[in-house]
Amino acid sequence: MSTGKHYYIEQNDHHQYAVRAMNSVRASSLHGTQAQAIAAVKHLNPTDHPNVERVRDTSKGRREQWRSAEN
Repeated sequence: MSTGKHYYIEQNDHHQYAVRAMNSVRASSLHGTQAQAIAAVKHLNPTDHPNVERVRDTSKGRREQWRSAEN
């Protein structure tokens, strides 16, 4: 079931990872880990490389910034 949409993964206030389609109002699904959320996106659109919200500060970026799930 490929949707052809681009997805984002972000952590919500309850420490769950929300899968959201670009320009969507609500989440397509919620997951306990980033890995589960990335797998869900790959099921929805196997050709998509979702953007993942950083949930901690690193040498490559800080919170509230986005990274590719492929990195």
